[in-house]
This record gives sequence, C-alpha cells and structure tokens, in this order.
Amino acid sequence: MLTAIAIDDEPKALEVVAHFAQKVPFLNLKETFIDAFEALDYLKREKVDLIFLDIKMPDISGFDFLRTLDNPPMVIFTTAYQEHALDSYEFSAIDYLHKPFEIVRFLKACNKAYDQKKMRQPEKTSQNSIFIQDGYAQVRVYLDDIMYLESGGNYTDFYTVERRITARLTMAEAEAMLPSSEFVRVHRSYIVAQNKIVKFDRYEITIGEKTIPIGESYKKSLKTKLSITD
Repeated sequence: MLTAIAIDDEPKALEVVAHFAQKVPFLNLKETFIDAFEALDYLKREKVDLIFLDIKMPDISGFDFLRTLDNPPMVIFTTAYQEHALDSYEFSAIDYLHKPFEIVRFLKACNKAYDQKKMRQPEKTSQNSIFIQDGYAQVRVYLDDIMYLESGGNYTDFYTVERRITARLTMAEAEAMLPSSEFVRVHRSYIVAQNKIVKFDRYEITIGEKTIPIGESYKKSLKTKLSITD
C-alpha cells in the first residue's frame, strides 16, 4: 500500500486528487491540506510515502516546502503552470501532473511511485547481508563490510571496506534496513557501524581514515550504545 497526502491551496484541486485516489487500489490518501504549514506539522507526526504537491501556493511554494524537509517523501507535483516542469527535476520528482489531468494520467504517476517504493525496500536475505538497489541491479552487501552510510537527500551512500554503493533511499529508509544492535545514527547525515569506530571524542568519531561529525541530538544515545561515561 502506498500512503499519501495532498497539498493544494485550491479545494477543487484537492477534490479531484481525492476522487481519483479512491479509484487506485494500492493508494491510501490519508489527508488533504489547503494550508501547507498544517501539512508540515502533520509530517512531523506521521510518515507517508508520497506527497501530491501544488507548486504555486500563497504562503510557501511547493519547492520551498520540500526544502524544509530533512528526508522528504516521494513527490508528484500538481500544477497549472507548465513552465515549472524543468525545475521539478531538482527534487527527483516521481512525476509532474499538469492541471487539469485525467484519471489515466494520474494512475500512470501513481504506478511510478508504487514501483519506486518497491525499489526502495530492498529485501533482507539473512541476518548477515542485505540486498541494495544499485541502478538496475540488486547488490548483496554483507553487514560486516559496511563501515558507514552518508545521506545525500533522496539518496544514501553505503561505504563498505572495498567500495561505495549509491542507493535511492532516504536515510530513514536505509536505517530501517540495518540491525540497531550493530549500527547507530550519529548525525542527521550519518549512520556508522559500531564495531568500525576507532576513535571517539565530544564532536566527532573516526572510522578508518574518515572523520564523521556527531550531531548534538545524537550524543546521548551514542554514548549509551558505546557504554561511554563522562
């Protein structure tokens, strides 16, 4: 199931999205919002897979709305302004629906999002390895080989002993794949393998030759995991 919300300052546009969403069996449109700031508050409390997002809104543009999110969900832009299509690529948009759009075009966009969600959920094959989508291939990665992960927005780099693998995963999605007993979040942009940490101080840790900053909000949990006392 694909969970979604829709944000648009035009009530009639939201009605169209809600009506079409009811016809898509794998889509659950959880909420619609006229006020983008109410949607921001909702996303702090609830996780969704997809946002149907208008671009031109009175208080904040759809583009600026996405820039406020640390790990934005997938997005399908819905707008009456064709000239914004090129700008949407900056956000790795799943699709761009030009109003008024028909149900067939809406369904095509939803199918893209559904396929992308499946690609973002690599299968765990065993307790010692996972499969990660790397381009069009599924690559087996052994947990013991992973040194750290670094976020790049909608992409996450897995750094292993021998190579770097770039996967189209948010940091939250990548973190969910890994056993919490072996990996720890140390920064909004970094997850590290606990047994690869060779040095720790107040502001950073060292893994191999890589120095990684420690986020202030992660210090306490990191010390607990590593059994470090002040």
